[in-house]
Amino acid sequence: MVIPLRKQATDEHRPAAVLRYGAVWAADGTSVTDARNAARTLLARAGNPPHHQISQDAQIVVSELVTNALRHAPGPGGLLLKMHSSPARLRITVRDTSRAAPRLRVPDPHRIGGHGLRLISRLCSRFHISPRDGGKQVTAEMLLPQPAL
Repeated sequence: MVIPLRKQATDEHRPAAVLRYGAVWAADGTSVTDARNAARTLLARAGNPPHHQISQDAQIVVSELVTNALRHAPGPGGLLLKMHSSPARLRITVRDTSRAAPRLRVPDPHRIGGHGLRLISRLCSRFHISPRDGGKQVTAEMLLPQPAL
C-alpha cells in the first residue's frame, strides 16, 4: 500500500520518530531469547548493529528485566520497547503481577544471582518502578549514540 506524503517540511517540523515493539505473555511465560532478539532487531533498524556495545547492553537489560518478571511474578506480563530518535534513547518497560519492587542487593562476588539490578543501574540513564493495578511496571531508559551524519 502506498501512502501519499503530505507537504514536504524541514527536519525541524518533523515529529521525532518512534520505533516500537510490544509483547504480552500468559501465565506460562515467554521466551527471554525472543525478548532479547526483539531488542536487537529494534536497535538494528535504528542503525545500531548487534555487534555495537549499545545493542549488547540493551539485550542485557531486557534479559534481566524479563527474567525477573518471569521468576518473581506469577501470571501474565508484558514487554514494551520504544526507541525515540530525539534525543536518541531506548525505553524498556516490563509489567508483571508482583507488587514487590526489585531491590538492590549488597554486592557479593561469591553469590550466584542477585546482580541484575546493579547491572541495570550502571547501563541505564533512568530506572523507575510504578505500582499498577495487580502488579507493577518497571521502566529503564538507555541513552543511545547519535547517528553519524
